[in-house]
Amino acid sequence: MHEMSLTEGIIRVLEEQAVSQGFAKVKTVWVEIGDLSTVDADALAFCFEAVRNGSPVAAGARMEIIRLPGQAWCMDCSKPVTVKQRIDACPLCGGESLQVTGGDEMRIKELEVE
Repeated sequence: MHEMSLTEGIIRVLEEQAVSQGFAKVKTVWVEIGDLSTVDADALAFCFEAVRNGSPVAAGARMEIIRLPGQAWCMDCSKPVTVKQRIDACPLCGGESLQVTGGDEMRIKELEVE
């Protein structure tokens, strides 16, 4: 489960930002996760709950997950489309020549701090 190492990375980022930005505690962290990423959002949330209290900055913090739809460019019909999986066909023309343009990322979007 790589979500544990991703969660530990999020905690490190929170601790680094606390030092550089001068806050003591994170109340809420919003994380964007694309539908085409390899991140299991439920597993990430579970891991965050398990490790947050080991950090004085993140202890008791909430994680809110923002799902991002998969986006692709269809090279057959030359239109942007929304896809659920990397192997999907174009929902407009049925073409299979899609280039992923978004929804494959994971990033910290926002923090609520005190």
